[in-house]
Amino acid sequence: MELFIESDKEVIRFCEKMRQHNKQINLYWKTHKEWGNHLQFDANIPNQVLIPAIAKSLTNVFITHRMGKWITSVIEDYYFYTDTNEKEKILELTNWVMTGTDKDSLFVRKNENPQQLLESLFIANIKDTSTIHYDSLVKFRLKVFQDNVVHYVGLAIDEYKREEEHQEFINMLRGFVLNRKSSVPHIYMVQGETFSFYNGNGKPLSRLELRMLMQKEPLYLVGLDDNEFNLAPLIAMAPEHIYIYGDEPSEPKTLTVINVFQERVTFEPLRKFPFSHYMQKEQQ
Repeated sequence: MELFIESDKEVIRFCEKMRQHNKQINLYWKTHKEWGNHLQFDANIPNQVLIPAIAKSLTNVFITHRMGKWITSVIEDYYFYTDTNEKEKILELTNWVMTGTDKDSLFVRKNENPQQLLESLFIANIKDTSTIHYDSLVKFRLKVFQDNVVHYVGLAIDEYKREEEHQEFINMLRGFVLNRKSSVPHIYMVQGETFSFYNGNGKPLSRLELRMLMQKEPLYLVGLDDNEFNLAPLIAMAPEHIYIYGDEPSEPKTLTVINVFQERVTFEPLRKFPFSHYMQKEQQ
């Protein structure tokens, strides 16, 4: 079996990946006048070993050196984005959608595995041939994957628009808070499914007390109502300083509070909560 790859960077990457997948597969590398880099493989390596290793390596080469260009092309030519900053953000989000391993990216792409699809396409196109032209495969044989890229860029654009809307919401809340006088100097909060609120003396604030505070302010102007007990109480009180206690600084509700109130927020580990005796009574 022989493989032609025009790009020097791509052939180097391919060889590195082949060595990682199977050190027993020897490669013979020379240059070809018309087709660039020419690789030949040991004839004694069985196809069931050689073909998956080649497919995995070509998949990695494509993701490393071609994927970004494909995505950018789709952003420009299919979705007609021209602003550099927007294109960069959508590219970043598309990479996250397609290759992320966190639960959010898996949810967005419905647990699909684009890399596995690409690998299976390479296997299908090389298993019955002795001569592989990588550039030709990429150009003519990956239409199914290209359609998937269009789909994933679309999902990334949806995420981008949601992020924009969320940022506009945060900016509106920030402006609302800045133009209001604080009704309390400090508020203490503990992370949970919903935040627990404590006043400056450590006394927990009940739902009734929070609702009464919220009803004094026109929260409907910023899209919040009196059934929201995480952000709305803080917007109503506009504290001079907020102390949040917990062990998850990147928890979404917490990040929203930090983004709205910025330098007014201090995050501390739960063990530093100064009113633990009140919290224990409340739990009892």
